[in-house]
Amino acid sequence: MKRWVVCFLILVVPTVIVNGAGQDTVVITKALALKSGSFYRSTFFSVDPVEQAVITGTWRPPAAGNTEMLADGKSAAWTEITADKKGWFRGDLLRGGWVYVRIDAKKSRTVLLEGMSHQMVFVNGKPRVGNRYQSKETFASWEPRWDFSQLPVRLHKGRNDLLFRCNRGRLKVKILTPEKRVFLNTHDLTVPDMITGQPLDAPAATVVVNAADEVLDNLYITATTEGGEAMTQRVPVIRPMTVRKVPFTLQADVAPRPGRKMVHLVLFSSRKKVKRILDEKNIEIRVVEEGKPYKNTFVSNIDGSVQYYAVTPALPDSLNRKKALVLSVHGASVEAINQASSYEPKSWANIVCPTNRRPYGYDWEDWGRLDALEVLEIAKQTLPVDENRVYLTGHSMGGHGTWILGAQYPDQFGAIGPSAGWISWWSYSVRGKVKEQEPVIKMIQRATLPSHTFALDRNYLQEGIYIIHGAEDDNVPPSESHRMVDTLKKFHHDFVFHEQPGAGHWWDVSDEPGADCVDWPPLFDFFARHARPGKERVRIVDFTTASPGVSSRCNWLEIEQQRKPLQISRARIQFDPGKSRFFGETKNVSQLALDMDFVNHEFPLMVSLDGDTIKIDPAGLKRRLFLVNDGHQWQQTNPLPAMQKNPMRYGTFKDAFRHRVVFVVGTHGSKEENVWAAAKARYDAETFWYQGNGSVDIVTDDTFSAEKYQDRSVILYGNAETNSAWDKVLKDCPVRVREDYLDFAKKRFTGNDLAILFTWPRRDSDVASVAVVGGTGITGMRLTNIRPYMYAGFALPDLVIFSSEVLEDGVKGIKVAGFFGNDWSVKKGIFVVE
Repeated sequence: MKRWVVCFLILVVPTVIVNGAGQDTVVITKALALKSGSFYRSTFFSVDPVEQAVITGTWRPPAAGNTEMLADGKSAAWTEITADKKGWFRGDLLRGGWVYVRIDAKKSRTVLLEGMSHQMVFVNGKPRVGNRYQSKETFASWEPRWDFSQLPVRLHKGRNDLLFRCNRGRLKVKILTPEKRVFLNTHDLTVPDMITGQPLDAPAATVVVNAADEVLDNLYITATTEGGEAMTQRVPVIRPMTVRKVPFTLQADVAPRPGRKMVHLVLFSSRKKVKRILDEKNIEIRVVEEGKPYKNTFVSNIDGSVQYYAVTPALPDSLNRKKALVLSVHGASVEAINQASSYEPKSWANIVCPTNRRPYGYDWEDWGRLDALEVLEIAKQTLPVDENRVYLTGHSMGGHGTWILGAQYPDQFGAIGPSAGWISWWSYSVRGKVKEQEPVIKMIQRATLPSHTFALDRNYLQEGIYIIHGAEDDNVPPSESHRMVDTLKKFHHDFVFHEQPGAGHWWDVSDEPGADCVDWPPLFDFFARHARPGKERVRIVDFTTASPGVSSRCNWLEIEQQRKPLQISRARIQFDPGKSRFFGETKNVSQLALDMDFVNHEFPLMVSLDGDTIKIDPAGLKRRLFLVNDGHQWQQTNPLPAMQKNPMRYGTFKDAFRHRVVFVVGTHGSKEENVWAAAKARYDAETFWYQGNGSVDIVTDDTFSAEKYQDRSVILYGNAETNSAWDKVLKDCPVRVREDYLDFAKKRFTGNDLAILFTWPRRDSDVASVAVVGGTGITGMRLTNIRPYMYAGFALPDLVIFSSEVLEDGVKGIKVAGFFGNDWSVKKGIFVVE
């Protein structure tokens, strides 16, 4: 095995020298730091001098004392910093700043970069995912592990520049020599539990590190479980110099007693019938006693990755009756299995805990919201669930998840129980409030409306609510619950607020099993007294949504289209079965649907909306009645065509990142543009892996086939000239991006510094979308480099076009922002255009 030595020289620029032999691991102890301000906290377009220089290609390695002009007009200097005895850089400079590390390599070589507590890092100008949540190197058995981020990096001969973006006041950087070019990283596992008395046949996943310069398309994993058969599965394609979480299958016979089982993993390549073993690892899976909390795995439809959820099963009864289901959403840094273990088993309810895709995940919004919905549906299919008795609860971040999911899907839960929950990103100051009032900023901010919990508060009328908060909580202040209580008092008459005296964020005041702040007996008593009524017993539906693409349905009513996109829509409709009549009022609703399966079809049906009355012939009634408002009056209509905006595909940019999304890299641009496309797709995929336990296919444009990837959403990196897949999926799109210009309907923007992020429906699919991450040239493309659309708390409309001016003024550089019309046209859309 080749080894190399590192020595530190006291220079104006702290430098790491990499030679040809010596140590395996080096901890960086000298660096330069610059505090440049908050990083995308309140806006999607932060102004930062270092990022500006990287994007425009003007960045040069700093020396101690060099200054940068900041957005507020003040200057800041690069300062030499030294790590402590454990290798950690610490200090205020790292709370919204950059750390520069220079590595001089005697020759070109591959290393593993293991950073900790940084947001992201530029390695020789290419973005790589950070490891923001690892703040230590040892973990208790109950803690989530974050020591799995080892990224393969190719060092050039000579100088290599590493720029770490830091927000958490600390950073540690290790450089390691990979023992193998391709290997398993089993620090990041997704595995099920076995249950005594039951065989195992379930998906699992681990990380494969590709420290080679070639695409890996001929790999396999064999998993042999102790007491089971060897199961071999092909590994999905892995791009060069990256990592990917890949699936394998576990099978085992019945385990008679609790404990652990060994699983032997073999990673091998197979080409022309020649098998070559690349790596082998042993892992363990738990065998839990029947009736104890356990983990189940499943394959997610978002990206085809393997995810898990945890269950605290109900106590058995002799009649095998259906049980209630309590969906419990965890707090930040909590594993779902630990959330499940916080509950004492109930005689009448199964407790099901989704993961939010990771312990921090997405705050139960975006892909975290989708994860909760996937798990809820799986639980209904696999457990004996009384669907009239489904409940929602959660603590801390999970308390927020309870508030937002309960507001978005009020007909899914008989009651909700938020504990120590913050209400929204803005009330809790997770995201700074935007002070700018420019129309283009308002348009972009409209995409965040589904996350504004208070805007949906009337939906809580359909649920009982039990609120819990510690009076001395110094993590989530009790004022969060107080604000919601003050709101609920105005219209809600079925809620309880329990504020535990003297209690902090996590508390347990009784001698009973379970943690009281989540497993609070009065909360479960409250749940037991509530039930979902079932749509046939609902007389009035009062439903609010910010986007039908997020939440569209409540009982027998569905809001399918809005008149003004991403503004509050509300329908309050009453059904009178004796008169066979629906009547009510709507706001900002273009099309809606009413279920007819509980309506008597023997008599004429009358519908009165907003003063318009429609007589419906019962002979023509089917399972659903569709109504449209053309701007003048309501009338009966047909189901929405798939190529119209509808709840299955309603837009906003981030919505394209589901339906087993595939990233397509452009290869027909300049060398710089092709390198950018590959690096940017890798960065987005790595971010999805780190933040959301994701696994995304990345393919090149020439190998992409619309038929092969049918009904899968597609993300194109590049433009119509640099990415040959453009015409395969966007041939009739009214937005056209080429080298040096961009056509938006009838308006042309010119220059090589234009960036674009937009989504559009796949015309060959009823559900999948296309999104473009691109630009009119290398500068425009780089403008998209670290825009935080892969994280929670940020949202974009259907389309945003911006230029390099955003680097100096975050607002003036935005050329276009807005939403396509319900027919996906520009003409019927709403846009702010420069």
